[in-house]
Parts: sequence; C-alpha cells; structure tokens
Amino acid sequence: MPSLSTRTRLAAVSALTALGALVSLGTATAADPALNGEWAPFTRCPVDAPAMLAADGVDRTPQCVVSTSAKGSIKLGRTTVVTGRTNLQLGVVQNADGTSSVVAPPSGALVADSATVPGGLLGLMCPSDIPVITGICRTLENSDLNRITATMESVGAPYAFDQTAGVLTDLPIVALPVRIHLENPLLGDKCYIGSAAQPIVLRPKNLNYPEFGMSFFQGDGTPDEAGEMSRINLTGATQNDSAFAVPGATGCGLNVGLINAAVNAKTGLPSAAGNNSLTLDDTRTHLTGLNAPGTVVPDAGRVLAENWHSAVR
Repeated sequence: MPSLSTRTRLAAVSALTALGALVSLGTATAADPALNGEWAPFTRCPVDAPAMLAADGVDRTPQCVVSTSAKGSIKLGRTTVVTGRTNLQLGVVQNADGTSSVVAPPSGALVADSATVPGGLLGLMCPSDIPVITGICRTLENSDLNRITATMESVGAPYAFDQTAGVLTDLPIVALPVRIHLENPLLGDKCYIGSAAQPIVLRPKNLNYPEFGMSFFQGDGTPDEAGEMSRINLTGATQNDSAFAVPGATGCGLNVGLINAAVNAKTGLPSAAGNNSLTLDDTRTHLTGLNAPGTVVPDAGRVLAENWHSAVR
C-alpha cells in the first residue's frame, strides 16, 4: 500500500476531528436527586421498578445496595489505567428460598468517572506497521488529538449477588457485565472494549474484611434508633478481580473499525483470564431495607418506594 502524503494525512485528521466534535455532543442527563439523612447514598436505587414494587415482604423482600470507591486501577492486556470514582447501585429482591434477583437502575448499575489512558493514542496504537496508522501516528506527535479517555459502562443487569460475600473475603460479591468506552476524535464514538453480546464480566471480592456498622432511621431518612428502616455499612475493604477475560476492541476509527487491529496489537487484546485485573480502593458499601417487612405484607416494595420518595429533598 503506498504511503499517505502529508496533505492526505492532514485531511483525514481534519475530517475525523470534525466527526468527533459532532458525536461528542451528547444528551444531558438529569442529576441524581439529593436524599435526606441515611438515604443519602442511595440516589439511584430503582425503587419504582416493577420487580421491586411487587416484593411482598414474605416471599420476596426488597433492598437497596450501593458500593462506591474514590479510586483504583484496571489492567486490560498490557495497558493499566488509574481509575477515578465508581458508583454501583442495585435493587435486590431477596427470595424466601435464599436466592436473590438484581434490578438495575434505568441509567445502568455502574456510573464511573472517565480515566485518561497513559500515552494517549500514541501509546495505544503507535508505532504500527499498518501504513494508514503510521500516517496518523506522525500527525499525532505533539498534538492535542493524542488524548484518549476510557469510561467503564454497564451493558446489562448485574447478577449472582451474594450478600454474605460482602462481609467476607475471597468470595465474588456480584457479577457485573461492562464494556470500556475509548473516546478520542480519531476513534469515533463507537470504539469499545467489550459489548452487550461479549461483555467484560467483573466479579469483585474483598481482599480484606470490611469494617461493619449498622444504623436505624425513619422512612424519610431521619436517624432514629426505633425507626422502621435499617442500613448496613461495610467500609474500608479493597476489592479485586483478577479472573476476567477481555475481548478485542471494536468500532475504533470512523465507527467502522479502521484501527481496531492497531489498538488490539498494541494493548494485547483480546486477553485471556488471568492477564487482567481490577482493583477498587477503600470501598464503601451500604445496604438498606425495611426492618420488619413482614408487618407490611403484601406491600413491602410499595412502602420502600414511598419511603425513598419521602426522603428526596
């Protein structure tokens, strides 16, 4: 394949930059509500989901779960990225037979800050023996277009939630299907590692025992030792998963995958289980529900939802 002229490379970069500017104009999302008192962490609990509202308090008991971390890191193949804040929220219906089902919020279970990929595009795909990629690499040198961010996104409802694992060590707490969105004008807006059909499935577990605490409160979140609600607090644990596999990148470059091969070759993707890891530092996990759901049968789900809404400020 003949090498690209400087004019051709610059034209390609200009076109891709314009495209990237257009696709980056996303739709604004509504801010999470502020909740009173002990309800404060549960801003996205899906209390109005049909499965939560249908929980009667005997055969099915509704709960809200949130787990946050201020920082951590994720290693995918040969690339390690320092992560920012992560916020995982779930509705959980505990069944009388000991099993449970998970309900994801409409916005997805996981919300995470974007992280900057070390080295940007130069580090992610350069050098390359693919002529068109080599041309782009030369253009990127000392360019603001080099910066690339990675954002972890949910691509399906979590499952296999184990409440007991949350207070122990070395047991998976929940299975979380995600993908990684790589963003840069040259990548287009559909460059992902993982997908709904082939997700990265994270199963974090505690590496150390969390500190245990419990509080009680009224339906509107006001602290009250005689309140109808309770909250379990598990703090200070480092969570890790080093057993997940990672598929190759897709959709990178004008959304049709023009530079998938370069990204995958440089980062070592796809990457088999055992070569990747996720670490979340100083996690803070909270679980809340009705103290005595059996006293409001068959309306436990409805009462939980009413309490949550009464706490919105």
